[in-house]
Amino acid sequence: MASRLTSSARFQEVVQPTVQVRKPVGAFRGGLFGFLLGSTVAGASVYYYILEEYKISNEMLTEDIYALQAATQRIYSHVSEIENKMALMERKK
Repeated sequence: MASRLTSSARFQEVVQPTVQVRKPVGAFRGGLFGFLLGSTVAGASVYYYILEEYKISNEMLTEDIYALQAATQRIYSHVSEIENKMALMERKK
């Protein structure tokens, strides 16, 4: 019987009031938070990717415009030269 009292005393000593445990985040709240976080990260990465592509295409378009402008100037100078030569030939006749 003595051993029984000792065992009960041990169990009583071991059992302590439990500390209140925080409730884990529910599946709905965790899923919603994960979805919003994932959407934000994906949206930001797509935004920066499109922004970089826009800059590259804008630079290429600007280079093409300058090349077209230079070609137009060359054609204009050649046409002016031809017109001047034609005018000289008309005067010589």
